[in-house]
Amino acid sequence: QVQLVESAGGLVQAGGSLRLSCAASGSIFSINAMSWYRQAPGKQRDLVATITKGGSTNYADSVKGRFTISRDNAKNTVYLQMNSLKPEDTAVYYCKAVTFTPAVHYWGQGTQVTVSS
Repeated sequence: QVQLVESAGGLVQAGGSLRLSCAASGSIFSINAMSWYRQAPGKQRDLVATITKGGSTNYADSVKGRFTISRDNAKNTVYLQMNSLKPEDTAVYYCKAVTFTPAVHYWGQGTQVTVSS
């Protein structure tokens, strides 16, 4: 079992920055990729960024160049640095961990990010 605890989100003005963190505990040795997803009201949950244990990253086109995902394996924590925030980035942000085989998915509780125009 893996438990994920996300930091608080917040309210930020457009153009501002915010950093989210997600701390993993439990069977952390089994974690491979960690990701951030987001879900706006009335919309599906979409992938924002992924980072593997080896450090390979992948981003949604909508956040490329603005968001950076990073991972501190020693602290079992993944971060999402969000810069140049836009109102359309407003959503609940979720952290997800996927284990090595078998691939089990674990989710954090979600944290609200609101960007005002």
